[in-house]
Amino acid sequence: MEVLNKIRILMEIRLLHSVSGFRYLCASTMESIQLGDKTFIPYLQDDVIHEAVQRIAHRINEDYAGKKPLFLVVLNGAFLFAADLMRCINSDCKVSFVKLASYEGTSSMGQMKQLIGLNEDLKGRDIIVVEDIVDSGNTIVHLDHLLHEAQANSVAYAALLFKPKAYSKDIRIQYVGMEIPNDFIVGYGLDYDGMGRNLKDIWVIKS
Repeated sequence: MEVLNKIRILMEIRLLHSVSGFRYLCASTMESIQLGDKTFIPYLQDDVIHEAVQRIAHRINEDYAGKKPLFLVVLNGAFLFAADLMRCINSDCKVSFVKLASYEGTSSMGQMKQLIGLNEDLKGRDIIVVEDIVDSGNTIVHLDHLLHEAQANSVAYAALLFKPKAYSKDIRIQYVGMEIPNDFIVGYGLDYDGMGRNLKDIWVIKS
């Protein structure tokens, strides 16, 4: 009986969330994982993640039919999301990987931001920014300013995960895979101190 109970506990559904009108179940055979000094428990299983990616791709395919968008993938966290997303995109498109880096400005604005890794001319282009997760929105604000300054024709944002309680910006996130609480998560490109990006599922820090 003790063995059966242990198996039942290991296989039980860990979390139940209401996300974007759907109810998702996350099950795992592992109760927890250790990354550095933090413990994480199961949160979103890989099949749930892939369904969210496909929903985003379907909407983009509809909205950009006949267009040739340029996808700007924000590193490091979005690399897995972007790889799965691009395999579902039907239209002609280009992909560029960028990183928003900080540098010290000489003006009163203090710390400035610049895009590194971008080799495309953005003028007149339809841009889709691919982010792993949007929480505070600070990165989005900097990107939006830079992209409009580069005279892009249109700028849209696709995020696998969105934390509405943490987001207070006016910029709309057009394509959201799932809305989640303001919890710290790892896996599927997201990391804790550089660890956990390779996990196929998403895990949440144990409180």
